Amino acid sequence: MSIQSAQSISGLIERVSFHNEESGFAVLRVKVQGRRELITVVGKLPSVSAGEWLTAEGSWVQNREFGLQLQATLLKSAPPTTREGIEKYLGSGMIKGIGPVYAKKLVERFGDTVFDIIDNTSAQLEEVEGIGPSRRRRIKGAWAEQKVIRKIMVFLHSHGVSTSRAVRIFKTYGEEAIETVQANPYALARDIPGIGFKTADEIAQQIGIATDSLIRARAGLRHLLQAATTQGHCALPQKILRLECTTLLQISENIIESALAQALEESEFIQEEIADESLIFLPALKHAEETIARVMKRLAREKVNYPPIDLEKAIAWWQKRSGNDLAKSQQNALRRALTSRVVIITGGPGVGKTTLTKAILTIVRAKEVQCLLAAPTGRAAKRMTEATGLPAQTIHRLLEVDPARGGAFARNERSPLKTDLLVIDECSMIDVRLLASLLSALPREGSLILVGDADQLPSVGPGSVLNDLIASRILPVVHLTEVFRQAANSQIVTAAHAINQGNLPPLDGGRDSDFHFLEREDPDDISRTLVKSVQRAKVKAKGEVQVLSPMNRGALGVRQLNLQLQQTLNPERPGETPVEKFGWKFGPRDKVIQTSNNYDKEVFNGDIGTVIKIDPWEHEVIVQFDQREVIYDYGELDELSLAYATTVHKSQGSEYPAVIIPLSTQHYMMLQRNLLYTAITRGRSLVVVIGQRKALEIAVRNNETRRRYSGLLHRLQRA
Repeated sequence: MSIQSAQSISGLIERVSFHNEESGFAVLRVKVQGRRELITVVGKLPSVSAGEWLTAEGSWVQNREFGLQLQATLLKSAPPTTREGIEKYLGSGMIKGIGPVYAKKLVERFGDTVFDIIDNTSAQLEEVEGIGPSRRRRIKGAWAEQKVIRKIMVFLHSHGVSTSRAVRIFKTYGEEAIETVQANPYALARDIPGIGFKTADEIAQQIGIATDSLIRARAGLRHLLQAATTQGHCALPQKILRLECTTLLQISENIIESALAQALEESEFIQEEIADESLIFLPALKHAEETIARVMKRLAREKVNYPPIDLEKAIAWWQKRSGNDLAKSQQNALRRALTSRVVIITGGPGVGKTTLTKAILTIVRAKEVQCLLAAPTGRAAKRMTEATGLPAQTIHRLLEVDPARGGAFARNERSPLKTDLLVIDECSMIDVRLLASLLSALPREGSLILVGDADQLPSVGPGSVLNDLIASRILPVVHLTEVFRQAANSQIVTAAHAINQGNLPPLDGGRDSDFHFLEREDPDDISRTLVKSVQRAKVKAKGEVQVLSPMNRGALGVRQLNLQLQQTLNPERPGETPVEKFGWKFGPRDKVIQTSNNYDKEVFNGDIGTVIKIDPWEHEVIVQFDQREVIYDYGELDELSLAYATTVHKSQGSEYPAVIIPLSTQHYMMLQRNLLYTAITRGRSLVVVIGQRKALEIAVRNNETRRRYSGLLHRLQRA
């Protein structure tokens, strides 16, 4: 590579060959007056579109692979003024609703006044064939939005921050986005997915907020408490919070103590002594724990409100009607469930949780008891419907989530559910906030049945709800342990129970087994075998194959596996227009997962769908979830990830025809018995574990679970 003298050029951007919104790095093809051939300019710009006028300063570089380039140290772009530039600019896809066809029509009709027309007299746009009132309004709105977004991009870029989330910032704060961020840059970390505390802190430093200011210290404390909820904590011990904040901010502990005292005085946080430990809570989580404890204690004291049931006749009637003979343990469990206002039904795979639930529902419905069924995820609700023959829905839909109120539920103490009995499945997934909302919406005379496997991973959200409810010993608990004959024939069930008891599962199940362990030592060999196994399993299982990895990062983590599986299972086809955003490339047929709750779209964290269409002119990706199509703006794609592989945590509440699990000592931090047990019990017809025997042994032996700081168990047990 040879470097020539510095030079400045200006010209029309003919084509944007590459632009990375994260870094601003761009490769541009530029038409410069006096040169017949386009020149290549390489540099950084917060945003750029074909048709803009570019001014660049830099040095000419002879690149061996790409030829002569101007490597720019300074780049500036401005809106176009020539008809040619305006047409390219409008037709580049930067404005929703305008592609090359409409760009040409608009320029032919209005010439270089088209921008002024869109801004000030947009009704004139309807003079162009094909543009009616609806399209005109969309063009005007998209044009105004684009101008603000570009201002945000320039603002972020000037502070050394990635511009990729400018659309999300605009959608959150509107036209006052820059003023909002300048007033409190730490709001970015709180409100915008993907913008962390570090980024917000960098902006804060640049706009003059002192490193030792109380506003920064309070923001750091809040960030740590919110981050702790993603690790399952409802609170943090005061000592740990102070120490972590000192490490994070690199300021004196005195300032952090002052900020904490101020936040406690203003009730931003709440301090509580629990079991000789001083815990700091976010108020909403403390309130959620108190709600759960209050309602559960009441339910435990009160009698069931069903019409009189002759238990022995009811059991005999159900057995005859269903053709199923209940084991003694199930009969005892049924008696307890029918005589308790609240009951927890727990146990591993194949022990009859579903049969018991069906028996309860059939008997009480024969007595005209009104029942509602729900589960945390759409997949779990669908399985519940298939198993019971009764309609089930997600908890969010049951509680009627209200997007206009920031995801608050319409069903609550003032507007309770209309039911005599509420049955909730997959309760190991439920965190304190969701259970508190459910209990608030339970009618005063209603009964409650919670079904779940307490040996699975705890919820992704804060708390260890199911385990704490069981450990409190204040509630009736039915713990089913007997594996029934049909389930006992499954090696998946056998393996799951062996692991749960701390034993290695049988590893040589034979060709016809539904559980296999393929021993591989080298991570590359594990990865290659996994990709081949996915391809074979898609044929053998005749349905969906899901890869479940213990971790996100690393050669056998979710990210790397997704890239390999996408390339193998869904390579890009000629004529397709994939979109690259936020570190992922999405194309038609790609399997994707929602990574956060979106109440407006009614899609929730963990929902899996398929990309069915990409519209580059409307800046939209259409994803099908079950039978429903959901539209994502390009700027909303930070809510999606590829889902050929997901973490085990994300798979909770789901069941797949075939599951493939990579296992390596690379995953050492996550090699735990409950994680492996949860992964294996996600598979219905086929489970394949690929990896090191040593890693399998470590996971089976490791029954230590990380403590989650919470006050729920204490509140339940307190008189």
